[in-house]
Amino acid sequence: MSRHRVLIADDHRIFAEGLRGLLEPEFEVVGLVADGKELVEAAAAHRPDVVVADVTMPLLNGIEAAARLRELGVTARVVVLTQHRDVAYARRAMEAGAVGYVLKNAAASELVAAVREAVQGRTYVTPLIAGELLQSYREGGPPDDPDHQLTARQRDVLKLVAEGCSAKEIAAKLGISVRTAEAHKANVLEALGLTSTAELVQYAIRRGIISV
Repeated sequence: MSRHRVLIADDHRIFAEGLRGLLEPEFEVVGLVADGKELVEAAAAHRPDVVVADVTMPLLNGIEAAARLRELGVTARVVVLTQHRDVAYARRAMEAGAVGYVLKNAAASELVAAVREAVQGRTYVTPLIAGELLQSYREGGPPDDPDHQLTARQRDVLKLVAEGCSAKEIAAKLGISVRTAEAHKANVLEALGLTSTAELVQYAIRRGIISV
């Protein structure tokens, strides 16, 4: 009997290798990728049953990649594995098409359980936030997420600026002009009510967009 196929997406290679070791006894791991663009390409090529994806990755984050897979008709079920305990991120993930939401500081058995549920067509949300997530849907309204209003490109710029990239470096990484990179940065600052790069970096750290 063939095993269910899993693709792992995380930009921390050592962590991704650990996930491979955790999942391989039960599932066939078809690849490790380090950014959202690679995730989309690999999922389209390998057609895994499940994708385990971090939220915070270069180029496309895990939530945006999940939405892109759905747009492309890729049927892989996405389990988000993240450090973000914020219910707003969980809501965004589910609305993008994810079927699982697991915190990185949860027990390893939770991820295995989430992948098992995913291959059976069921949803798994870590018990640490499941109640809050349900309550947020009952109360209605948009997620309380300040950067939810940003475009995908603006979120990419936000992350790169917070990581210390210059406008020239951002332009090269994203394939845009320096002027466009600077305009995106200015629009991000305005949308988030920030006034400087230092404030933007502090915001990114608080939100878990970058790690210290």
